[in-house]
Amino acid sequence: MNAILPKDMLEATRLTREGRLAEASALLQRLVQGNAATGPAATTPHGIVGTPTAWLPRIIDVHPETGEVSDAKPAPTAGPWSAAGMGKAALPQMPEALRGFLDQVSQDALGQGLDGLVRHAPAATPEPMPEGARFGAGSFAAEAGSRAYKLYIPSTHRGRPVPLVVMLHGCTQSPDDFAAGTRMNALAEEHDLLVLYPAQPSSANAQKCWNWFSPGDQRRDQGEPSLIAGMTRQVMREHAVDPQRVYVAGLSAGGAAAAILGQAYPELYAAAGVHSGLACGAARDLPSAFAAMRKGAAAAPLQSAEAQRVIPTIVFHADRDTTVHPRNGDQVIAQSGAAAASELRTEIQRGQVVGGHAYSRTVYANAAGLTVLEQWLIHGGGHAWSGGSPAGSYTDPRGPDASREMLRFFLEHSQGAAASY
Repeated sequence: MNAILPKDMLEATRLTREGRLAEASALLQRLVQGNAATGPAATTPHGIVGTPTAWLPRIIDVHPETGEVSDAKPAPTAGPWSAAGMGKAALPQMPEALRGFLDQVSQDALGQGLDGLVRHAPAATPEPMPEGARFGAGSFAAEAGSRAYKLYIPSTHRGRPVPLVVMLHGCTQSPDDFAAGTRMNALAEEHDLLVLYPAQPSSANAQKCWNWFSPGDQRRDQGEPSLIAGMTRQVMREHAVDPQRVYVAGLSAGGAAAAILGQAYPELYAAAGVHSGLACGAARDLPSAFAAMRKGAAAAPLQSAEAQRVIPTIVFHADRDTTVHPRNGDQVIAQSGAAAASELRTEIQRGQVVGGHAYSRTVYANAAGLTVLEQWLIHGGGHAWSGGSPAGSYTDPRGPDASREMLRFFLEHSQGAAASY
């Protein structure tokens, strides 16, 4: 089996690059099964026969157009919930070369150019914190596990209840990296609000991606949504937060997680921001995740049972994003506004950042004239935080400024008003 692995891995790579995702997935599954101990086929919650759930790679953002096999070392082994980085003890029957290939698919995508925007070392030192500001570390633990976080408290904070923005980083990123790239802490100083940055560890995903494509991480009070919501509530208990003005936003895998949280906890988050992400339920396993990233979900995901009203949502996506197809942004908007789609008035505005990107901004207003959905399409941009700072990774300084526009949109919405949408 091991002798023929290089040929088979190259074939899986070729199939993936040609868009033949089902065939590539089936080949990988056969490689796993062919080297596994004999026995009856196992049926998993994902509906894949013969592939135990724990063996499914928990990797995304994976660039579906790349995946070259190279001599680069695979990512460090991760904990029991990251099959792409599983240790030998967890997968004694899986060939080392196959584990390396599964890791390499994600490593190549994230380490090389995403529309020319590489994951660079910071080009500039992040701005120093104002005197009196705090950017401290904390943690939250519950039945589903535990997560660390960073919390920014601006120097302007005087103890009165203020808004809270939860920021979910993308793959390979960290709270500090994401804070530097989005400049959200500087905006917190301007508007006197708190910013919470949950951290995804490599023990949960080899590339530190939020597991948006896993059914166990897509629903209320389960998996990662329960941890992020629980962490949010913990910060609300320990600090002066206005419970009517709590928001969630994220990039890529973090954007997909933000869409899930908006659907699963509409009473907690007054609005959501999804940058280069996917709708809640866009994928249910690895093959459908590849497909959704490449072309959008096969069918527009429906609103979750928990969200029976319009979820105020702002979306940023670039039309040259080859990592997550921009059609996914359309599907986030369709899902968030499903409860009142026929009642919303639509207006398209166009603009140009001086020295930067052109963009189209579509606003969806309710009968009272309030914008409840907003979609920005950046023309010529790639898979990166629009208007971000080069002090962080995966940023495009050519704008428009996603952080400032998201915060402007958030502060137009509160729980009291959202209940009537």
